[in-house]
Amino acid sequence: MLTSSVPPSLRCFVRERSRNERFVEFDFAIEDPELFVELILPPQAFEEFCSRNAVIFMSEEEGREVDKQMEKWRYGDAELHR
Repeated sequence: MLTSSVPPSLRCFVRERSRNERFVEFDFAIEDPELFVELILPPQAFEEFCSRNAVIFMSEEEGREVDKQMEKWRYGDAELHR
């Protein structure tokens, strides 16, 4: 039986960035999709990791929203400066 090191009361998010036969690049977040770590695993280990942590896979639209928020932090929000 697979167990997770993340308490089951916390939601885990995965955003897959790229995949090939050797590696899967992805972002992993706990509770807040905007605070993530970038990870790389072989495909089989990625599947096990996702299963073990009962992840929620982010849609492309959700990923774009995270990117927009990251740009606000990086470059500032033009709406705040008006």
